[in-house]
Amino acid sequence: MHDVNNVHLHASEDDFFVFYKPAGVSFHSEQCAGFVVLAEELVNEKLYPVHRLDKVTSGLIILARNKEAAAEFTSLFSDHKINKFYLAVSDAKPKKKQGWIKGDMQKSRRGAFKLLKSQTNPAITRFYSKSIRPGLRAYLLKPFSGKTHQLRVAMKSLGAPILGDSTYAGSKDERTNLHAYALQFSYKEQLKEYRCDYTLGTHLNEVFNSDEFKEWTAPWTLDW
Repeated sequence: MHDVNNVHLHASEDDFFVFYKPAGVSFHSEQCAGFVVLAEELVNEKLYPVHRLDKVTSGLIILARNKEAAAEFTSLFSDHKINKFYLAVSDAKPKKKQGWIKGDMQKSRRGAFKLLKSQTNPAITRFYSKSIRPGLRAYLLKPFSGKTHQLRVAMKSLGAPILGDSTYAGSKDERTNLHAYALQFSYKEQLKEYRCDYTLGTHLNEVFNSDEFKEWTAPWTLDW
């Protein structure tokens, strides 16, 4: 069994680790130890962050094990050569069931953002969705840009805010149901694929255990 309450090592490679981050753990230290500190303590190594997740988001994070690997990953991320797939859950009916969500993002109030119709430097997301049962729909999201709160804002703009995401008018739940589910990329000419179908949360686990989810077990094979 995976310890879904705590940070743990998901995969180990020569130049990097893939860790699982639980929801509710800040990326950097706030009042208590942040994700990076906890990860370093686990492996007893200095590690180099190359991307991040919101505090409310669970799932997979890469940490580089040396400066050279960190530089390589930083350039892979900035060139959008790392495919990231997220799972979200909503109890609201979306304006559309799949497709693109594109628009500039602007700061709104209380640390939130909103999606505009303009396309100057847009946040770009593509998604698929499936009904799990009446009143519960799962979303597989792939961001093509890396903006703060991008997926949370995208879901709100669909009229289907993420369940538990109070910042973006989601219905009350035990957690924000957003999970960094899978990563796929080429590193030193080797294809790497990782997926994480475990986390805390009744609704996310309902999705993982559903028949509908089986089509998403290799998200990189879908038409993006």
